[in-house]
Amino acid sequence: MNYEPNEQGYWGEYGGRFVPETLVAPLDELTSGYFAVRDDPGFHAEFQDLLQNYVGRPSPLYYAKRLSETLGGAKIYLKREDLNHTGAHKINNCIGQILLARRMGKKRIIAETGAGQHGVATATVCALFGLECVVYMGTEDMRRQELNVFRMRLLGAEVRGVDSGSCTLKDAINEALRDWVTNVDTTYYLLGSALGPHPYPLMVRDFQSVIGREARDQIIEKEGRLPDVLVACVGGGSNSIGLFHPFLNDNVRMIGVEAGGRGETLGEHAARFMAAGRVGVLQGTKSYLLQDNDGQIALTHSVSAGLDYASIGPEHAYLHDMNRVEYASANDEDALAAFSTLSETEGIIPALESSHAVAHAIKIAPEMSANDIMIVNLSGRGDKDVNTVQEEFVKRNI
Repeated sequence: MNYEPNEQGYWGEYGGRFVPETLVAPLDELTSGYFAVRDDPGFHAEFQDLLQNYVGRPSPLYYAKRLSETLGGAKIYLKREDLNHTGAHKINNCIGQILLARRMGKKRIIAETGAGQHGVATATVCALFGLECVVYMGTEDMRRQELNVFRMRLLGAEVRGVDSGSCTLKDAINEALRDWVTNVDTTYYLLGSALGPHPYPLMVRDFQSVIGREARDQIIEKEGRLPDVLVACVGGGSNSIGLFHPFLNDNVRMIGVEAGGRGETLGEHAARFMAAGRVGVLQGTKSYLLQDNDGQIALTHSVSAGLDYASIGPEHAYLHDMNRVEYASANDEDALAAFSTLSETEGIIPALESSHAVAHAIKIAPEMSANDIMIVNLSGRGDKDVNTVQEEFVKRNI
Protein backbone atom coordinates (compact mmCIF):
# COMPACT_ATOMS: atom_id res chain seq x y z
CA MET A 1 0.00 0.00 0.00
CA ASN A 2 1.16 3.55 -0.70
CA TYR A 3 1.62 5.64 2.44
CA GLU A 4 2.78 8.80 0.69
CA PRO A 5 0.78 12.04 0.90
CA ASN A 6 -0.73 13.64 -2.21
CA GLU A 7 0.76 16.76 -3.81
CA GLN A 8 -1.06 19.02 -1.35
CA GLY A 9 0.42 17.13 1.58
CA TYR A 10 -2.67 15.16 2.63
CA TRP A 11 -2.77 11.62 3.98
CA GLY A 12 -6.46 11.01 3.40
CA GLU A 13 -8.15 14.00 5.01
CA TYR A 14 -5.21 14.86 7.26
CA GLY A 15 -2.33 17.26 6.69
CA GLY A 16 -2.32 20.06 4.13
CA ARG A 17 -1.45 23.70 4.74
CA PHE A 18 -3.46 26.07 6.89
CA VAL A 19 -1.25 29.14 7.07
CA PRO A 20 -1.40 32.90 6.56
CA GLU A 21 -0.80 34.16 3.04
CA THR A 22 2.66 35.40 4.01
CA LEU A 23 3.83 31.81 4.56
CA VAL A 24 2.58 30.37 1.26
CA ALA A 25 5.61 31.53 -0.73
CA PRO A 26 8.23 30.32 1.80
CA LEU A 27 6.46 26.97 2.07
CA ASP A 28 6.44 26.69 -1.72
CA GLU A 29 10.15 27.50 -1.71
CA LEU A 30 10.76 24.89 0.99
CA THR A 31 8.76 22.25 -0.89
CA SER A 32 10.66 22.90 -4.11
CA GLY A 33 13.95 22.84 -2.24
CA TYR A 34 13.17 19.58 -0.50
CA PHE A 35 11.95 17.73 -3.58
CA ALA A 36 15.07 18.90 -5.42
CA VAL A 37 17.30 17.10 -2.91
CA ARG A 38 15.02 14.18 -1.97
CA ASP A 39 16.53 11.94 -4.64
CA ASP A 40 19.85 13.77 -5.05
CA PRO A 41 22.76 11.31 -4.56
CA GLY A 42 25.11 14.12 -3.53
CA PHE A 43 22.76 15.36 -0.84
CA HIS A 44 22.22 11.87 0.53
CA ALA A 45 25.94 11.09 0.49
CA GLU A 46 26.60 14.16 2.67
CA PHE A 47 23.62 13.30 4.90
CA GLN A 48 24.79 9.71 5.41
CA ASP A 49 28.38 10.79 6.03
CA LEU A 50 27.29 13.12 8.84
CA LEU A 51 24.93 10.52 10.31
CA GLN A 52 27.79 8.05 10.47
CA ASN A 53 30.74 10.22 11.44
CA TYR A 54 29.09 13.01 13.43
CA VAL A 55 25.90 11.51 14.90
CA GLY A 56 27.37 8.04 15.41
CA ARG A 57 24.94 5.95 13.37
CA PRO A 58 23.91 3.24 13.03
CA SER A 59 22.55 3.24 16.57
CA PRO A 60 22.67 -0.23 18.15
CA LEU A 61 19.73 -2.60 18.43
CA TYR A 62 20.26 -3.95 21.92
CA TYR A 63 18.69 -7.11 23.38
CA ALA A 64 17.42 -6.14 26.85
CA LYS A 65 18.02 -9.56 28.36
CA ARG A 66 17.46 -8.77 32.03
CA LEU A 67 14.32 -6.72 31.33
CA SER A 68 12.96 -9.49 29.12
CA GLU A 69 13.68 -12.16 31.72
CA THR A 70 12.24 -10.08 34.55
CA LEU A 71 8.98 -9.54 32.70
CA GLY A 72 8.68 -12.94 31.05
CA GLY A 73 7.14 -13.24 27.62
CA ALA A 74 8.51 -11.42 24.59
CA LYS A 75 12.17 -10.80 23.79
CA ILE A 76 12.61 -7.02 24.04
CA TYR A 77 15.09 -5.16 21.87
CA LEU A 78 15.84 -1.47 22.36
CA LYS A 79 16.66 0.75 19.38
CA ARG A 80 19.29 2.92 21.05
CA GLU A 81 18.57 6.42 19.72
CA ASP A 82 19.70 7.60 23.16
CA LEU A 83 23.28 6.90 22.04
CA ASN A 84 23.15 9.44 19.21
CA HIS A 85 25.19 12.62 19.52
CA THR A 86 23.10 15.10 21.60
CA GLY A 87 21.22 12.22 23.23
CA ALA A 88 18.10 11.64 21.14
CA HIS A 89 16.63 10.93 17.70
CA LYS A 90 16.14 14.65 17.04
CA ILE A 91 19.61 15.07 15.56
CA ASN A 92 18.70 12.88 12.53
CA ASN A 93 16.14 15.40 11.28
CA CYS A 94 18.30 18.38 12.18
CA ILE A 95 21.20 17.11 10.08
CA GLY A 96 18.91 16.67 7.08
CA GLN A 97 17.21 20.04 7.44
CA ILE A 98 20.40 22.03 8.06
CA LEU A 99 21.86 20.63 4.84
CA LEU A 100 18.69 21.72 3.05
CA ALA A 101 18.80 25.18 4.64
CA ARG A 102 22.39 25.66 3.45
CA ARG A 103 21.44 24.65 -0.09
CA MET A 104 18.62 27.18 0.04
CA GLY A 105 21.06 29.91 1.11
CA LYS A 106 19.51 30.60 4.52
CA LYS A 107 21.80 32.14 7.14
CA ARG A 108 19.48 32.27 10.15
CA ILE A 109 17.82 29.23 11.73
CA ILE A 110 14.86 29.27 14.11
CA ALA A 111 13.31 26.33 15.94
CA GLU A 112 10.83 25.42 18.65
CA THR A 113 11.50 22.95 21.45
CA GLY A 114 9.61 21.26 24.26
CA ALA A 115 11.85 18.88 26.17
CA GLY A 116 14.83 20.74 24.74
CA GLN A 117 16.31 17.88 22.72
CA HIS A 118 15.28 19.37 19.37
CA GLY A 119 16.57 22.74 20.51
CA VAL A 120 19.91 21.22 21.50
CA ALA A 121 20.12 19.33 18.19
CA THR A 122 19.31 22.51 16.23
CA ALA A 123 21.88 24.53 18.19
CA THR A 124 24.39 21.76 17.56
CA VAL A 125 24.02 21.72 13.77
CA CYS A 126 24.04 25.53 13.67
CA ALA A 127 27.32 25.51 15.59
CA LEU A 128 28.64 22.87 13.17
CA PHE A 129 27.92 25.09 10.15
CA GLY A 130 28.36 28.52 11.73
CA LEU A 131 24.74 29.70 11.38
CA GLU A 132 22.75 32.04 13.61
CA CYS A 133 20.33 30.11 15.83
CA VAL A 134 17.23 31.23 17.77
CA VAL A 135 15.23 28.66 19.75
CA TYR A 136 11.75 29.34 21.14
CA MET A 137 10.85 27.48 24.32
CA GLY A 138 7.93 27.77 26.74
CA THR A 139 8.96 29.11 30.12
CA GLU A 140 7.42 26.10 31.89
CA ASP A 141 9.57 23.82 29.74
CA MET A 142 12.59 26.02 30.42
CA ARG A 143 11.99 25.48 34.13
CA ARG A 144 11.69 21.72 33.67
CA GLN A 145 14.66 21.48 31.33
CA GLU A 146 17.25 23.89 32.74
CA LEU A 147 20.13 21.65 31.66
CA ASN A 148 19.08 21.72 28.02
CA VAL A 149 18.60 25.49 28.12
CA PHE A 150 22.19 25.83 29.30
CA ARG A 151 23.39 23.38 26.62
CA MET A 152 21.70 25.42 23.87
CA ARG A 153 23.26 28.64 25.10
CA LEU A 154 26.64 26.94 25.43
CA LEU A 155 26.33 25.96 21.76
CA GLY A 156 25.80 29.59 20.80
CA ALA A 157 22.01 29.66 20.42
CA GLU A 158 19.72 32.40 21.67
CA VAL A 159 16.91 30.83 23.72
CA ARG A 160 13.76 32.96 23.78
CA GLY A 161 11.29 32.13 26.55
CA VAL A 162 7.57 32.10 25.69
CA ASP A 163 5.24 32.93 28.58
CA SER A 164 1.87 32.86 26.79
CA GLY A 165 -0.77 30.12 27.00
CA SER A 166 0.45 27.03 28.80
CA CYS A 167 4.09 28.13 28.34
CA THR A 168 4.91 24.83 26.62
CA LEU A 169 5.52 23.43 23.13
CA LYS A 170 2.35 24.69 21.44
CA ASP A 171 3.17 28.25 22.47
CA ALA A 172 6.80 27.93 21.37
CA ILE A 173 5.63 26.84 17.89
CA ASN A 174 3.30 29.87 17.72
CA GLU A 175 6.19 32.24 18.39
CA ALA A 176 8.48 30.48 15.93
CA LEU A 177 5.83 30.82 13.21
CA ARG A 178 5.46 34.55 14.00
CA ASP A 179 9.22 34.98 13.67
CA TRP A 180 9.24 33.15 10.34
CA VAL A 181 6.47 35.35 8.94
CA THR A 182 8.53 38.42 9.80
CA ASN A 183 11.89 37.15 8.50
CA VAL A 184 11.10 34.81 5.62
CA ASP A 185 13.85 36.02 3.29
CA THR A 186 16.78 35.17 5.55
CA THR A 187 15.33 32.62 7.93
CA TYR A 188 14.81 28.86 7.81
CA TYR A 189 12.32 27.34 10.26
CA LEU A 190 13.76 24.00 11.37
CA LEU A 191 10.63 22.31 12.72
CA GLY A 192 11.34 19.33 14.96
CA SER A 193 8.43 16.93 14.62
CA ALA A 194 6.28 15.31 11.96
CA LEU A 195 3.61 18.00 12.10
CA GLY A 196 2.96 21.53 10.86
CA PRO A 197 2.14 22.53 7.27
CA HIS A 198 3.27 20.52 4.25
CA PRO A 199 6.08 19.60 3.53
CA TYR A 200 7.25 19.33 7.18
CA PRO A 201 5.43 16.09 8.15
CA LEU A 202 6.76 14.34 5.05
CA MET A 203 10.26 15.79 5.30
CA VAL A 204 10.71 14.99 9.00
CA ARG A 205 9.38 11.46 8.45
CA ASP A 206 11.83 10.90 5.62
CA PHE A 207 14.82 12.07 7.65
CA GLN A 208 13.77 10.01 10.69
CA SER A 209 13.06 6.84 8.70
CA VAL A 210 16.72 5.94 9.10
CA ILE A 211 15.63 4.57 12.50
CA GLY A 212 13.28 1.98 11.01
CA ARG A 213 15.55 1.08 8.10
CA GLU A 214 18.39 0.31 10.48
CA ALA A 215 16.15 -1.57 12.91
CA ARG A 216 14.78 -3.70 10.07
CA ASP A 217 18.25 -4.76 8.89
CA GLN A 218 19.51 -5.27 12.45
CA ILE A 219 16.66 -7.50 13.64
CA ILE A 220 16.90 -9.66 10.51
CA GLU A 221 20.63 -10.05 11.17
CA LYS A 222 20.07 -10.92 14.85
CA GLU A 223 16.90 -13.01 14.67
CA GLY A 224 16.57 -13.96 11.01
CA ARG A 225 13.10 -12.40 10.73
CA LEU A 226 11.03 -9.28 11.29
CA PRO A 227 9.74 -8.37 14.76
CA ASP A 228 6.21 -9.11 15.94
CA VAL A 229 5.61 -5.66 17.42
CA LEU A 230 7.13 -2.16 17.43
CA VAL A 231 6.53 0.26 20.31
CA ALA A 232 7.37 3.98 20.38
CA CYS A 233 6.19 7.05 22.26
CA VAL A 234 4.17 9.66 20.35
CA GLY A 235 4.17 13.38 20.98
CA GLY A 236 4.16 15.14 17.65
CA GLY A 237 5.24 11.80 16.27
CA SER A 238 8.70 11.95 14.70
CA ASN A 239 10.53 9.11 16.47
CA SER A 240 7.56 6.78 16.10
CA ILE A 241 6.89 7.47 12.42
CA GLY A 242 10.63 7.13 11.82
CA LEU A 243 10.53 3.63 13.29
CA PHE A 244 7.16 2.61 11.82
CA HIS A 245 7.41 3.85 8.24
CA PRO A 246 9.83 1.23 6.83
CA PHE A 247 7.60 -1.54 8.29
CA LEU A 248 4.19 -0.27 7.16
CA ASN A 249 3.83 -2.80 4.34
CA ASP A 250 4.92 -5.72 6.53
CA ASN A 251 2.87 -7.92 8.84
CA VAL A 252 4.20 -6.18 11.94
CA ARG A 253 2.05 -4.83 14.77
CA MET A 254 2.81 -1.21 15.71
CA ILE A 255 1.85 0.67 18.86
CA GLY A 256 2.24 4.40 19.46
CA VAL A 257 2.12 5.41 23.12
CA GLU A 258 0.73 8.82 24.05
CA ALA A 259 0.96 10.69 27.34
CA GLY A 260 -1.88 9.67 29.68
CA GLY A 261 -0.80 12.31 32.20
CA ARG A 262 -2.73 12.47 35.47
CA GLY A 263 -6.06 11.15 34.20
CA GLU A 264 -8.70 11.12 31.48
CA THR A 265 -10.17 14.57 32.18
CA LEU A 266 -9.49 17.08 29.42
CA GLY A 267 -6.48 19.15 30.46
CA GLU A 268 -4.93 16.35 32.50
CA HIS A 269 -3.30 14.44 29.64
CA ALA A 270 -1.94 14.72 26.10
CA ALA A 271 -3.56 11.64 24.52
CA ARG A 272 -5.20 12.83 21.31
CA PHE A 273 -6.87 9.50 20.57
CA MET A 274 -8.73 9.40 23.88
CA ALA A 275 -12.42 10.37 23.83
CA ALA A 276 -11.59 14.11 23.93
CA GLY A 277 -9.54 14.09 20.73
CA ARG A 278 -11.38 15.45 17.69
CA VAL A 279 -10.34 16.44 14.18
CA GLY A 280 -9.36 20.08 13.79
CA VAL A 281 -6.64 22.43 12.60
CA LEU A 282 -3.68 23.56 14.68
CA GLN A 283 -0.45 25.25 13.62
CA GLY A 284 -0.78 24.64 9.93
CA THR A 285 -2.10 21.10 9.71
CA LYS A 286 -5.34 19.15 10.02
CA SER A 287 -5.24 16.28 12.48
CA TYR A 288 -6.63 15.01 15.76
CA LEU A 289 -6.31 17.50 18.58
CA LEU A 290 -7.50 18.08 22.10
CA GLN A 291 -10.18 20.76 22.20
CA ASP A 292 -13.17 21.69 24.31
CA ASN A 293 -16.83 21.74 23.20
CA ASP A 294 -16.36 25.25 21.80
CA GLY A 295 -13.41 24.19 19.67
CA GLN A 296 -10.83 25.93 21.85
CA ILE A 297 -7.45 24.18 22.12
CA ALA A 298 -7.26 22.42 25.46
CA LEU A 299 -4.44 22.67 27.95
CA THR A 300 -2.40 19.47 28.18
CA HIS A 301 -0.29 17.78 30.82
CA SER A 302 2.49 15.23 30.85
CA VAL A 303 5.37 14.63 33.20
CA SER A 304 7.45 14.59 29.99
CA ALA A 305 7.83 17.96 28.30
CA GLY A 306 8.30 16.39 24.86
CA LEU A 307 4.89 14.68 24.82
CA ASP A 308 2.99 17.69 26.20
CA TYR A 309 1.27 18.80 22.97
CA ALA A 310 -2.40 19.13 21.97
CA SER A 311 -2.14 17.70 18.44
CA ILE A 312 -0.41 14.86 16.60
CA GLY A 313 1.23 14.52 13.20
CA PRO A 314 -1.23 14.02 10.30
CA GLU A 315 0.26 10.74 9.12
CA HIS A 316 -0.43 9.29 12.57
CA ALA A 317 -4.06 10.43 12.30
CA TYR A 318 -4.31 8.63 8.97
CA LEU A 319 -2.65 5.45 10.26
CA HIS A 320 -5.01 5.50 13.25
CA ASP A 321 -8.10 5.74 11.05
CA MET A 322 -6.74 3.03 8.74
CA ASN A 323 -6.25 0.76 11.79
CA ARG A 324 -2.66 0.24 10.66
CA VAL A 325 -1.16 1.51 13.93
CA GLU A 326 -2.61 1.05 17.40
CA TYR A 327 -2.45 3.95 19.84
CA ALA A 328 -2.33 3.49 23.61
CA SER A 329 -1.39 5.74 26.51
CA ALA A 330 0.76 5.50 29.60
CA ASN A 331 0.16 7.77 32.57
CA ASP A 332 2.73 9.71 34.59
CA GLU A 333 2.94 7.03 37.29
CA ASP A 334 3.59 4.27 34.76
CA ALA A 335 6.23 6.33 32.95
CA LEU A 336 8.06 7.10 36.19
CA ALA A 337 7.95 3.42 37.19
CA ALA A 338 9.31 2.42 33.77
CA PHE A 339 12.07 5.04 34.13
CA SER A 340 13.19 3.25 37.31
CA THR A 341 12.69 -0.27 35.98
CA LEU A 342 14.85 0.18 32.90
CA SER A 343 17.52 1.98 34.92
CA GLU A 344 17.66 -0.83 37.47
CA THR A 345 17.45 -3.82 35.13
CA GLU A 346 19.61 -2.66 32.22
CA GLY A 347 21.70 0.25 33.51
CA ILE A 348 20.05 2.49 30.91
CA ILE A 349 18.38 5.72 32.08
CA PRO A 350 15.70 6.58 29.50
CA ALA A 351 14.16 9.94 28.67
CA LEU A 352 10.74 10.43 30.22
CA GLU A 353 9.27 10.49 26.72
CA SER A 354 10.80 7.09 25.94
CA SER A 355 9.69 5.85 29.36
CA HIS A 356 6.10 5.94 28.10
CA ALA A 357 7.01 3.41 25.40
CA VAL A 358 8.92 1.31 27.93
CA ALA A 359 5.89 1.41 30.24
CA HIS A 360 3.65 -0.03 27.55
CA ALA A 361 6.26 -2.68 26.73
CA ILE A 362 6.30 -3.65 30.40
CA LYS A 363 2.51 -3.95 30.26
CA ILE A 364 2.20 -6.15 27.16
CA ALA A 365 5.43 -8.20 27.09
CA PRO A 366 4.27 -10.71 29.76
CA GLU A 367 1.14 -11.40 27.67
CA MET A 368 3.28 -12.47 24.70
CA SER A 369 5.15 -15.72 24.10
CA ALA A 370 8.87 -16.28 24.56
CA ASN A 371 9.16 -16.61 20.77
CA ASP A 372 7.73 -13.15 20.14
CA ILE A 373 10.06 -10.25 19.35
CA MET A 374 9.42 -6.64 20.35
CA ILE A 375 11.41 -3.55 19.38
CA VAL A 376 11.03 -0.50 21.61
CA ASN A 377 12.36 2.79 20.29
CA LEU A 378 14.44 4.30 23.06
CA SER A 379 14.16 7.76 21.53
CA GLY A 380 16.35 9.60 24.04
CA ARG A 381 18.38 9.36 27.21
CA GLY A 382 17.27 10.57 30.62
CA ASP A 383 20.09 12.87 31.71
CA LYS A 384 17.83 15.86 31.04
CA ASP A 385 15.05 14.41 33.20
CA VAL A 386 16.89 13.37 36.35
CA ASN A 387 15.98 16.53 38.27
CA THR A 388 12.33 16.28 37.22
CA VAL A 389 12.16 12.63 38.24
CA GLN A 390 13.81 13.41 41.56
CA GLU A 391 11.15 16.08 42.24
CA GLU A 392 8.38 13.66 41.28
CA PHE A 393 9.80 10.93 43.52
CA VAL A 394 9.93 13.34 46.46
CA LYS A 395 6.29 14.39 45.85
CA ARG A 396 5.24 10.74 45.72
CA ASN A 397 7.44 9.59 48.62
CA ILE A 398 9.15 7.06 46.35
